[in-house]
Amino acid sequence: MKNIKSAKIIHLTLVLIITFFSCANDEGSITKIPEPIVLSFELVVSQQNTLRITANNTSTGINGLNSYWQFTENGPKVTDEAGPEMHLYDASGDYLVTLTVEAPEGDIQLSKTVTVTDSNEMQPPLKDATNSFSVGMAVKSSQLNTQHSDILIREFNNLTAEFEMKMNIMYPSQGNYDFTAADAIVNYGVDNNMNIHGHTLIWHTATPEWVNNFSGTDEEFEDMIEDYITTVVTRYAGVVRSWDVVNEAIEDNTNNLRNSVFRQRMGDDYISKCYQFARNADPNALLFYNDYNITFDVGKQEATFAIVDDLRSKNLIDGIGAQMHIDIFFPSATQIQSIIDGTVSRGLKMHFAELDVRVNPNNDLTFLTEARAIAQQNKVREVVELYNAIPDANKFALTVWGMRDSETWLIDFWGQPDWPLLYDDIFKPKLAHKGFLEALDN
Repeated sequence: MKNIKSAKIIHLTLVLIITFFSCANDEGSITKIPEPIVLSFELVVSQQNTLRITANNTSTGINGLNSYWQFTENGPKVTDEAGPEMHLYDASGDYLVTLTVEAPEGDIQLSKTVTVTDSNEMQPPLKDATNSFSVGMAVKSSQLNTQHSDILIREFNNLTAEFEMKMNIMYPSQGNYDFTAADAIVNYGVDNNMNIHGHTLIWHTATPEWVNNFSGTDEEFEDMIEDYITTVVTRYAGVVRSWDVVNEAIEDNTNNLRNSVFRQRMGDDYISKCYQFARNADPNALLFYNDYNITFDVGKQEATFAIVDDLRSKNLIDGIGAQMHIDIFFPSATQIQSIIDGTVSRGLKMHFAELDVRVNPNNDLTFLTEARAIAQQNKVREVVELYNAIPDANKFALTVWGMRDSETWLIDFWGQPDWPLLYDDIFKPKLAHKGFLEALDN
């Protein structure tokens, strides 16, 4: 099967010239010679989905005549409407496309063969493209026995719970733990030889109301948090490879610690206390600090490194998670490199966490265009190239934050359409998936 590297335009022209001699009738007027019928059309194989073609009728001399397409040999007739016609094939193959025009002297046809290829067949699994870091995916427990599972098993070797290993889910009421969803994700990962990244033990946004309204003393509050972290981390010790212990502890625009309930009740050193609890519970687990905007926000990056340096001095941290909620325009490669340099210089592991690449940040699209899909492919390639260049000792994982575009959290968050992930709504890999692989093809 031919590998389609780019959109190809196949142009074939059939010319039927009907010649009439001009002559004068009895009244001396001249008989008009009809415009010759010239059949032609173009086929474009989409780069975005290589099973989709666009057919464009460029014939002349057919005004007023009916025409129709057949996208397979002797296939159903599709009326040729004004403008290009799109058709999606189910599988790779060579297909005969026929344009028929119902001319006065009888039907006229033009046919050609087009080759389309299923991208799933063209591209190897992401996890097989590198042996120096894990390729991760954020999941929900409800997705584990669905069509998602085939892709998860084939493509990924690292799992992160999107929200079901956070405190409000695992510890919904005092003294009552619920590990139903977390166990399902962890067991699925173990059964399929995947690493598990625990996300996240402490996060101000995922704090249960009973914790925010805790009625005991500050000392009792701290004991409760120690019990919670110890219970969770011990439960998964030796199984969950790594944890985001504290998530997003820095207040936007101030670069100070958020005034969360944890800081209020446990003091400014609550972060190191939480990391110590986690280290005590599983000394072999890798512990990460995770935050957003730390690639380009210089002040927030400095505040992150201040937290990390304090933890390093106590041997309580192993790596930094830089959330990669980015878009096709921003941040720059240089900005992304800055968080890498600061992490590597500290001898820590780098996690490119929560990767999604928005293509519609300015809300100027109603569908994913070919041009934006290519721009997304290029940005994903850039990000993966930057990560792949990190020294192996400092690599950990690159995690994509969701599978299909329709499932992204960004649509609700921004209130506008977007297509930020590697797979479309029918589980087909997009050009972004190809960009990921291209970065590792060396």
